[in-house]
Amino acid sequence: MAKHRSKARNKQRSTSRRTQLVGLTAALAATAGTIGFTASMGEASTASTGLSPSQADALTAARVERRDLGSRDANRIDLSLEQMKAYQKRAANGALTKRRAVALSAAKAKAAQLAAAKAKAVAAAKAAAIAKEAALAKARAAAPKVVLPTTGYHLTARFNQAGGRWAHNHTGLDFAAAYGTPVRAVMAGEVIQAAFEGAYGRQVKVRHADGTVTSYSHMSEFDVSVGDSVTAGTQVGAIGMTGNTTGPHVHFEVLPDGENPVNPDPWLRKHGVTP
Repeated sequence: MAKHRSKARNKQRSTSRRTQLVGLTAALAATAGTIGFTASMGEASTASTGLSPSQADALTAARVERRDLGSRDANRIDLSLEQMKAYQKRAANGALTKRRAVALSAAKAKAAQLAAAKAKAVAAAKAAAIAKEAALAKARAAAPKVVLPTTGYHLTARFNQAGGRWAHNHTGLDFAAAYGTPVRAVMAGEVIQAAFEGAYGRQVKVRHADGTVTSYSHMSEFDVSVGDSVTAGTQVGAIGMTGNTTGPHVHFEVLPDGENPVNPDPWLRKHGVTP
């Protein structure tokens, strides 16, 4: 009999526990679906679910903690995204800065190369100009100061020589040579005349530094113009037969005052050449 009572009590306890668990499960399900509740409804909720006040408080705290945990997790996710975006932005800015630095360095190097090339070209041009001037100076120094008016010639008439071909005695030296042979300025100076002068034919006159004028007549052509600068040996024309002449030659005169001719022979010898 005592054995039966013990079994009945155990069965009753088991049933009571199952009833409590079912009630607790139902209460959890009901309260999980309920979002808001107030403190004034606490006792009613406890009574309806069969939970004790302490169990209800524990359940409420659990729900609040879950919501807080969810909010903190969401905040952590948002913060991580913001941090990643900031990192990506810094990385992009860093890469851009690096590219700009590389481009600037390349530009500076290119500018330096161009500047060096320009400086080298300027120096080379300056050196070439100096060398050219030196060569010209050397050539001028080596060039003769006075030359004869032509080459391959023979004298056919001398100064003050009488003859039926002139209105008065001969006023210069006649250098006969092949037609077209170059006629040269005997000394450096400036061309003051290049024109056809009647009996003199094509005539060129050159004024020299001391004021002396030399004249070249009967030429077949002009190779200079008024205002040209010439040096000793510069071609001023060519042997011809223009004007009053019986054969190709150049009539050469020396006029110290620019008007009155003198004997060219001693003048040329005085300047280092012999006709």
